[in-house]
Amino acid sequence: MEDILREYGGLLAEVDRWFGRCQDAAAARIRCMAGCSGCCRGLFDITLLDAAVLVQGFSRLGEGLRQQVLLRCHARLAEVQLIWPEFDAPYLLNHRPEDEWKILMPEGDETPCPLLGDDGRCLVYEHRPMTCRLHGLPHVDLAGEVLHDEWCTLNFIGADPLSLVELRGDFIRLFEDEVRLFRRYSTRLLGHEVWELDTFIPTALLIDFDRFDWRRIAAIF
Repeated sequence: MEDILREYGGLLAEVDRWFGRCQDAAAARIRCMAGCSGCCRGLFDITLLDAAVLVQGFSRLGEGLRQQVLLRCHARLAEVQLIWPEFDAPYLLNHRPEDEWKILMPEGDETPCPLLGDDGRCLVYEHRPMTCRLHGLPHVDLAGEVLHDEWCTLNFIGADPLSLVELRGDFIRLFEDEVRLFRRYSTRLLGHEVWELDTFIPTALLIDFDRFDWRRIAAIF
């Protein structure tokens, strides 16, 4: 698995470089900065590959800090289980129809991410999921195709970033690489290829990747 995680880490670093180039090009029009945590709220789905990277970073925190975070994770799990009692290890959302996921992720949920520090910074910033790295800016491919037309309301006030060529990225290729890596990862984990397995950040930190018998659930997916 380490080879896949390293390759995925390179993909995540590529996203960071794109975001950095956007910040350099747009300067003050992008308000995203260290300590700004307005988007680090509520529940949202991440891939199981992102979850594995997240757990790597979490394992490097001190024991006391990890226990504080885990308390918050268990609290969030309990809230989800009030709606979905059968939601259990390894906490995969794909047991439930995707059109019902929004019930678990209500708009207006301002609960901070359990990995958000007191200073508003991510405790595992270098291991954060891809969606966290992409958030805040629109995603326009190099060829001009708009893949995501939303951005943080604090950014580009009074301007339309969709027209800014300097914000474009190699997104189609990047997302294809992400899918390719995930298919390899799922094959190693389950014994056969799966296109999608998702969880939440709080539940990702509760998954015991090394001890869970993944082949036991392989037939479900």
